Amino acid sequence: MPDVLVQPLLLFATGLVAGALNVIAGGGSLLSLPVMIFLGLPPTVANGTNRVAILAANVGATASFYRRRKIPAGWVALALPPALVGAGLGTWVAVQMGEAAFQRVLAVVLVLVAAASLWRPGAVTDEMTGQVPEGPRRWAYRAAFLLVGVYGGFIQAGVGFLVLAVAAVGGLDLVRGNAMKVAIVLGFTPLSLGIFALTGKVDWGVGAALAVGTLLGGLAGVHVQILKGQEWIRKVVTVMIVLFAIRLLTGA
Repeated sequence: MPDVLVQPLLLFATGLVAGALNVIAGGGSLLSLPVMIFLGLPPTVANGTNRVAILAANVGATASFYRRRKIPAGWVALALPPALVGAGLGTWVAVQMGEAAFQRVLAVVLVLVAAASLWRPGAVTDEMTGQVPEGPRRWAYRAAFLLVGVYGGFIQAGVGFLVLAVAAVGGLDLVRGNAMKVAIVLGFTPLSLGIFALTGKVDWGVGAALAVGTLLGGLAGVHVQILKGQEWIRKVVTVMIVLFAIRLLTGA
């Protein structure tokens, strides 16, 4: 096979897997970022380029969840404004960092995300009905989604686990939590991508190849998630986290 085809096909295949993982639970960027760096992109450019694929995947996934009426609109309305502010701040910090510093931060963050995501949310109780919070609790959730936005704007990898953790505390099941996650990420990704693009940290060719695979993988992930349900998703999340942790710790 000609070398000119190897990189696009590798990126497409990576996108398929990452897109499905992102929609089913999160963590697809734990795969796509190292692959792009392995292919020679500077870490900060890989971070920016990754947003092209994330945008494509979340457009498709959000539309699919919306058609199935799974998106909790009240939660999205609560979460998106602070997440947008946080994403702007996080992206600004990311583009200011040098390559060496960002690479060190990336390595540490990926390991911490893999370890922290071993936490499993408890079951929904009568006191946790998934209703949008009122009163002072609204401000606590706004603060949480501000931090989610900062993290998502800065590095994105594993942001789905953070959203699912907040969703679980709020009483949302994994399907609705995932639907909220893709809608929120779709909301703040154009802002992050725009900032990265304006500072020259996006490789559009690499991003396009990755995005095609990620879009198709994301659509497949929604279908599988709705078909298989919450308990199946939980098992997939557990297996996925263990594999990520082994991969990161061994450097494979």
